[in-house]
Amino acid sequence: MNAIDTPPWPEAAAEHLQSDARGWHRPTPAFWRVFWGRPELALVSESCPAEIALSARLQADPLALVSEAEVSALADADARDNWRVALAWRDTVLAGGTLEAAWLAVVRGERPVPAPLFLDLAVQAILARILPPDHAMLWRAAELLCRAQRISLNAGRVLAADAAVADTLQDTAGLGDMGRLLREAGATLPEQALPVLGADTAADYLAQRASHRAHRHVLDLTLDVQQHLPHGLTLTLQRADSGLKALAAVLSLWLQHLLGLRAQIEPLPRIDDERWRWHIGLDAEASAILNALYQGDAVPPQRLERLVGLFRLRLDDAVMAPDVRGKPVYLGLAMDAQGRLKLKPQNLVLNLPLA
Repeated sequence: MNAIDTPPWPEAAAEHLQSDARGWHRPTPAFWRVFWGRPELALVSESCPAEIALSARLQADPLALVSEAEVSALADADARDNWRVALAWRDTVLAGGTLEAAWLAVVRGERPVPAPLFLDLAVQAILARILPPDHAMLWRAAELLCRAQRISLNAGRVLAADAAVADTLQDTAGLGDMGRLLREAGATLPEQALPVLGADTAADYLAQRASHRAHRHVLDLTLDVQQHLPHGLTLTLQRADSGLKALAAVLSLWLQHLLGLRAQIEPLPRIDDERWRWHIGLDAEASAILNALYQGDAVPPQRLERLVGLFRLRLDDAVMAPDVRGKPVYLGLAMDAQGRLKLKPQNLVLNLPLA
């Protein structure tokens, strides 16, 4: 078994995967034991005897066959639905043999769509096995492929915080249930600031990946910075440590691992191309904005401001469809009207103009 000594992102259970000859990852029984213990399937005080028995049987034999009659015997309707979806996802993975094959089968419409969470966990587990172990910026950028982000604009900077963490801090000020009760009672609580990932916080980020404090670092997606020079001149410089550059590297790694494609991806401040031929929105909002721009429609400035990242992707002409050979593919990343960003890695995989 190709194991990880200190597993990051323990919810992904990546240490319980085996690499095959292709470098894809086959879940072991231990992986499924972690899966059956997820909060969505965890037993509660109201769990009926049938659910308790089902949970115990799958912990003892994670690959055991479960009949529809066993699931139908569960007293709670929500529990029945949760177990059906989870068992269907396990069957999809077993049919594919690896997480990669199962994920591709789902996004290509060849297998039933599971709960979005399960797809995100599969992406997270795969990334945990293919990322360089100690590159904090790549690991934090990779979180965008599997976890929703909350975007904020601050003094010209574009900052991405984990949505679940940011929303919890807003509700509780970091004080847990007591903070939530105080907030509901109208109490004013101190704001909790999350650290921005940089050279001075990288070690903390790497150390916290396997702890309850995971996903607490903010990624700075700012690409260009301006320096005001004497005589009223302004110099625009591109940040070498921009989170967009790290994200571009992760997207390249993702395409190499899943499709065997060697892609060159670089962030852009804007698209200036009269021969613009192909684009891909990495999320629903970016798709809508890029489609409108491509068609020549007017896009209000306040909506254009939702674009937080643009990229140029190049592939070898031999793998490209004939009508786009020699031309770049532009990628877009955007937040919605509420400042939420959910990157969909399947958009990149499915929409490339390949031969």
